[in-house]
Amino acid sequence: MKTIYVVRHAKAGLGSAHNGDFDRKLNEVGLKAAHFMAELLEERGVVPELVLASPAQRALNTAEIFCDILRCPKECIEKRLEIYEGGAGRLLTILQKVADTSNTVMLFGHNPTMTSFSNLLAEGDIDSIATCGVVRIDLDIESWSDANPGGGKLIWYEYPKKYQ
Repeated sequence: MKTIYVVRHAKAGLGSAHNGDFDRKLNEVGLKAAHFMAELLEERGVVPELVLASPAQRALNTAEIFCDILRCPKECIEKRLEIYEGGAGRLLTILQKVADTSNTVMLFGHNPTMTSFSNLLAEGDIDSIATCGVVRIDLDIESWSDANPGGGKLIWYEYPKKYQ
């Protein structure tokens, strides 16, 4: 059994003439949401063995907050530019290449790709993952290389506004 947590980055401020999309930082709302969602996962006993993150500032900041709260060393965050640039198919390829020593993976990225990837992997019908939303997908496989479209089961989808 393998589990992936697909996480859309928390809410970020707007870019400026000096800071483009890649360098956008989490805003106050995003920081609170990231802490809240990470604490929710901690209560559920979630401990990622591998963390993959877009290197864009807002996704990386979200991943770092989750790692702090879930007691996962930040050094374990693997930054992958393909998460920022690629689509759902590219994310599936990344997942298929994960070492089988990791049974629990957490992936931090951006919409619309996070939604498309979740729906591809679990044949879900999520319209749009909310900022800092987390989707848990279980796969009844021994090897990540066996991950295929529709091969996962959507276990839950949590997001901050669900608790407000």
